[in-house]
Amino acid sequence: MMDALYGTDAVSEEGGAIKSKQYNPVRGQRVFEQTHGFLDEFFPLADGATYQDVTGFLVKDGKLVVLVENKEVALKDGAQFVGYTASPEPTSVLLLQNGMHFEIKVDRYSTVGKTHPAGVEDVVVESAMSAIADCEDSVAAVDAEDKANVYATWTGLMKGSLTAPMGGGKVRTMNPDKTWTKPDGGEISLPGRVVLLIRNVGLHVYTNAVTLQDGTEIPESMLDLAITSLAAMHDLNKNGGQQNSRTGSMYIVRPKMHGPEEVAFVNDLFGKVEDMLGLKRYTLKMGIMDEERRTSVNLYECMREAQNRVVFINTGFLDRTGDEIHTSMEAGPFLPKAEIKQQPWIQAYEDNNVDCGLQTELSGKGQIGKGMWAAPDNMKQMLKEKIGHPMSGANTAWVPSPTAATLHAMHYHRCNVQERQAELRGRPRNNVDGILQVPLLKRKLTPEEIHAELKNNAQSLLGYMVRWVQMGVGCSKVPDANDVQLMEDRATLRISSQHIANWLHHKIVSKEEVMKALKDMAAVVDRQNANDPSYKPMAPHCNGLEFQAACDIVFKGQDIPNGYTEGLLTDFRRAYKAKFPA
Repeated sequence: MMDALYGTDAVSEEGGAIKSKQYNPVRGQRVFEQTHGFLDEFFPLADGATYQDVTGFLVKDGKLVVLVENKEVALKDGAQFVGYTASPEPTSVLLLQNGMHFEIKVDRYSTVGKTHPAGVEDVVVESAMSAIADCEDSVAAVDAEDKANVYATWTGLMKGSLTAPMGGGKVRTMNPDKTWTKPDGGEISLPGRVVLLIRNVGLHVYTNAVTLQDGTEIPESMLDLAITSLAAMHDLNKNGGQQNSRTGSMYIVRPKMHGPEEVAFVNDLFGKVEDMLGLKRYTLKMGIMDEERRTSVNLYECMREAQNRVVFINTGFLDRTGDEIHTSMEAGPFLPKAEIKQQPWIQAYEDNNVDCGLQTELSGKGQIGKGMWAAPDNMKQMLKEKIGHPMSGANTAWVPSPTAATLHAMHYHRCNVQERQAELRGRPRNNVDGILQVPLLKRKLTPEEIHAELKNNAQSLLGYMVRWVQMGVGCSKVPDANDVQLMEDRATLRISSQHIANWLHHKIVSKEEVMKALKDMAAVVDRQNANDPSYKPMAPHCNGLEFQAACDIVFKGQDIPNGYTEGLLTDFRRAYKAKFPA
């Protein structure tokens, strides 16, 4: 946690507390102050004592003793102390609240610890207890070579053998489990790794990695399901050691399913793969992404179709917005993107997802999830706002980095989700009529508003397009028109392209205006990527494959099935790889 605070805007740089490669004691002190605040809030000491005055930790007769100005103080709730390591004084103190652990690490001789009165060098927060490995938005896998790399990585994760060079001769490996001594002298062990889910691609995507005898491409989702399940058998067949699943299951996230019929089809596919691989029925568990309207309004029935497999339902407001625009293309022009998020339909959609999860008693058995925090560098704002997700009844939510996951964990200490869900069970179930309120434009926009929206959309999709087509990067930080770093993926591309297509269709903007905006923003994107030696500028000619792809996804956007971007992206990435072989 202290690293997460030190390296982000969660701690101000005012007063000499600047971030630097060398440890800055001034900033370190600010981090200590904020860390003490969290500890005071979540693990308060008795007698009104505070962590800023702590000078040491001891364990006596199975109880944690905290030294405050040479006075021995206990935790206000002694049951929060669940483990420690010592040699002979405690080097680690393990605390528990709301089912999640805090580990206070003590080393009086470390660079950080020697500046703290109690020798605290870090606080490790249990966070990101599950994560999704991705075959979909996070990667740009367009051929057999790319898919082989994706599958090799997943196989390494399932074997527990995956390594990654980190520079300076360092190699990252998968963490072992961690062990502490319990207060009663026994042993407590916690997993050193997240529980991994794997997201397959949607049903609409085809691949040439495997073809039929006549050269016809096959559904990529079926290939993903078969190969990732096969690789997961490395984990399923383990007897101890570093196991991913604690219960003999594999967890597969399925995106972009349209209603109960498609869920039923995928459920049947799961069964066929289980039979093919000799797996017990229902070994393969399903996560349902609630990101298409037909699924949103029929979510309960979707869950019924996969009732023996569902471990996860998750809203995806980015893809859901792109779907809403395309589905209601003929209904009229849409509001500017920022205003779409403020309309009643989005809250009805989010609430309905939680209501379905609670009604089906998924709580305590699976995940009820919320969407991504899309500003990776804005952790201060995330700490303020993202508590709304656990307060909504969600027991998980997406974040763009391990750092963000660590800080987001604070919200689950502030909000006991189980208690919050119990409160929400009493509310009337959300009416789907609210989800069907299309967020249409009902006022006249000023020329300045139109220009700003068009500029932002054009820059967003071009900034992402060059990463995908040129560099083969599926998801990354991309600066917006104001140079603010935002997480961009195929879902954000879907929104931007469909929004421009909608405004074109309803004559809010002209083709000439759109083309001018694209060319103007091409120069901006070129400037933003100027420090990348491998980058190929689009301007001034604007005739490269990435610019052509941006034009096609906008001007053909109305006719692209459901506004999905994968087919067009794949075609242009393949063309780029053929034109510029590595």
